[in-house]
Amino acid sequence: MGDEYNRILDRKLLQKLQDEFCAAIGVYAYCVDSIGMNVTEMSGGEADKLRILKEVSEEQMTSLIHRVCNSLLEDQAVEDSRTDALKYAAVCIRGDKKPIITWLVCGVLSDAISEEGRTYAEQFTYRITEDKFNKALDLLREASMYLVGNRVSVEQAMAESRRDRYSKDEMEAVLKRTAAITEIVQMLDSDAPIEEIMVHILDVIGSYLQIDSAYLCNIENDQAVKMNVIAEWCHEGVISHFDQTRDQPRPSYLYRTKPLVLSTGKSGESYAADMSTAGITALVALPITLKDRISMYACFEQKRNAHEWELEEVKFLNDSVKVLQSILTKRIQKNSLASSYAALEEVLNNVGSSIYVRDRENGRILFVNRSLRSYFKEELDKNLLAAVFESKIPDNSDHGSVEICFEESGSWYDLFYKNITWVDGRQVLMCSIYDVTEKKMYQQKIERQAYTDFLTGLYNRMCCERDLAKYVDTARTTGTEGAVLYMDLDDFKHINDSLGHQYGDILLKSIAQGMQSVPGIRNTCYRMGGDEFVIIVPPSQYKLFDQIVEGVKTVFTTPWFLKDADYYCTMSMGIVHFPQEGKVVEDLIKKADIAMYEAKKSGKNRVATFTNGIHSDSNKRLDMEKHMRDASINDYKEFEVYYQPIIDIQEHNKCTGAEALIRWNSEEMGFMSPVDFVPLAEYLGLINPIGTHVLQEACKTCKYWNDHGYPDYKINVNLSVVQMMQTDIAEIIEKTIEDSGINPHNLTLEVTEGLAINDLDRMKKILARIKELGVRIALDDFGTGYSSLSHIRELPFDVIKVDQSFVKDLAEDTYSKSFIKMVSDLADAIGVSICVEGIESKQQYKVLEGMKVRMIQGYYFDRPMSREAFEAKYVKTKI
Repeated sequence: MGDEYNRILDRKLLQKLQDEFCAAIGVYAYCVDSIGMNVTEMSGGEADKLRILKEVSEEQMTSLIHRVCNSLLEDQAVEDSRTDALKYAAVCIRGDKKPIITWLVCGVLSDAISEEGRTYAEQFTYRITEDKFNKALDLLREASMYLVGNRVSVEQAMAESRRDRYSKDEMEAVLKRTAAITEIVQMLDSDAPIEEIMVHILDVIGSYLQIDSAYLCNIENDQAVKMNVIAEWCHEGVISHFDQTRDQPRPSYLYRTKPLVLSTGKSGESYAADMSTAGITALVALPITLKDRISMYACFEQKRNAHEWELEEVKFLNDSVKVLQSILTKRIQKNSLASSYAALEEVLNNVGSSIYVRDRENGRILFVNRSLRSYFKEELDKNLLAAVFESKIPDNSDHGSVEICFEESGSWYDLFYKNITWVDGRQVLMCSIYDVTEKKMYQQKIERQAYTDFLTGLYNRMCCERDLAKYVDTARTTGTEGAVLYMDLDDFKHINDSLGHQYGDILLKSIAQGMQSVPGIRNTCYRMGGDEFVIIVPPSQYKLFDQIVEGVKTVFTTPWFLKDADYYCTMSMGIVHFPQEGKVVEDLIKKADIAMYEAKKSGKNRVATFTNGIHSDSNKRLDMEKHMRDASINDYKEFEVYYQPIIDIQEHNKCTGAEALIRWNSEEMGFMSPVDFVPLAEYLGLINPIGTHVLQEACKTCKYWNDHGYPDYKINVNLSVVQMMQTDIAEIIEKTIEDSGINPHNLTLEVTEGLAINDLDRMKKILARIKELGVRIALDDFGTGYSSLSHIRELPFDVIKVDQSFVKDLAEDTYSKSFIKMVSDLADAIGVSICVEGIESKQQYKVLEGMKVRMIQGYYFDRPMSREAFEAKYVKTKI
């Protein structure tokens, strides 16, 4: 036995380590020293050893050992035996370029190619796959490097005490490390679910290193700010800092493309905040690359104690994660269709087309699916597939489709072709054949249906655009004129919501029939969608233009009989003439739409003709529309809630809360008044989500005030006509209350007098449902409508708000004073509160002091202001 071995290794400990390794991995091995003397005996049963020696003699083993030890080019070599089920290898461990120990390793292969080899392998206790055998050699070499200390020269090893350098504790640590990495490597061949494998590997790593926690997370891309935790392990007594596994914030230390090692006190400012938040004292973060990009991270943490990461710990973590990465890559490949011809065949046999695959080099058919064998058996048997189906494929075309007709049978087929790489790597042409005979037979019928609106029987938008292009071309070439009439029903949504969609559909069909009855346009009426219609006055009928417009207007002057009652529905119309106002279909429809919007903006039930002046205004509207839609996509963040204080003048002018008012602070168009943008929001159908946004923000703000010293502060929020018409308005309010946590009694919803009285029965039901939630109701703009005292008593109001029009001349006007006094007495009699709006002067304020008015608001106290300004003035003392 060589002196180098005596100085470096302990014979008994090495034999123990070898036996443990062979049993764990499934190989047979022994070790010799630098002069070829046996250091250990071969591990394994005696019967197995004799069977190995029958296939590989001791001379062959010794020869391989000498070859590797004396070679300057290789430290490891693998040789075949007489059977394909047995391989043997030599692994030489050097110090200062000189051999110290050499392992002879035999592997009995469970995945031998021949049947004879697999039968031979079944006799052995230890068996291993060829891939795992090669990995085991690498692992053995790495572990041996730890044992002999290849990081220092042999001269240094000889100069130091073997006991000091390789103590028993250190050897035990190496044994544990090897056992841990071996257990992880064994997962390479595991068929367990990948989730179980990941958790098991984290358990092995965490238990070995005695760390506090470890987890694996995946990210969608490099810029993702969220991550999903897909596996986690925590030491006993350690609590996970994740409350859920999905959409967790991605910490700053998981953005690197290289490994990150942070010991206690060395985290640096970049990561200190995130580590402190998670309670981490030290961590190692390792990126995991799958399919050529970093898609996962492995994170290992210490939380309870300080920790200085050692080089061997980091190297162990890196090696373990590399094994995990190999397992993940292998699973991805295993699950790929391309890796399993049987799976691919099963899939292609169950698709709805006939498929064949032809080798592009030799023309041989490599695959046909069940459908092709059934429907094209004759062509397949006569080898005519290429001649029949590929004759129309253009030269040098990589992919595409062609139409094939079998004239004798009258059958039609669509052939889709593509050059691909087959499962065995060959370049092939794959053809998919679909029977489209039925499609051809019914093509005309389908086209007719494509141009017709299913509900009304009118032509649809697609047909409108096609016909308009034809009429514009006729007018341009013949020097004649035509016109486009774009109509939108006024307040159709109210009828639809009030009576139900079935009656809304009846109304649309009745309107369609009415339009078609107007002479000259029976075949040029179109439904564009929803409640929008277009009529084209073609050049041949342009002489009847005035009569046509009047005829359409007349259609809407008579009521429609719906649900046993008469209902009126008006329309707003925009008109554009062609070709003088345009020759492009899209431009003409757009201009007609602009004119229609101008008619609607002028008060509805109007007709407007497109002019350049309208176009100029429309550009501003279009800009406003674009920016409003952009703002809606961005969670309505540009729509700000302002707050005007409501003052209790019977409590020394104490602020009792505020009314929430919407403002649009557009990034592109600046600060905009509700007068400018609310009508457009209603037209675009955005008033409901914007109103819900205001309600949510106002409730959250009031809850904040209530929680910070002002439990009695209340918030008033206006509900528009459109909002109140929503069938689920009560559910929206209830959800907002639950989400914000506001006391329902601190929320007051304001509805206008006209809205409340116009549809009394329906309003009573809606307001009753809202009142059941505990919310207060205010009757806004009182005095401007036509409500009677009996109506007011029927509705569940808590507050009456007197419109500011009665306050303007309050100091001088006797009628205004009498009106407010009468209302205050009325409110007192029926047990509701009164709030007067629009107080702007001290004189107006003084007049109210002697009345039973309690709540007032107006510029005299404060204008509407931002939340920050309101809190600075009315909330700051207790926050």
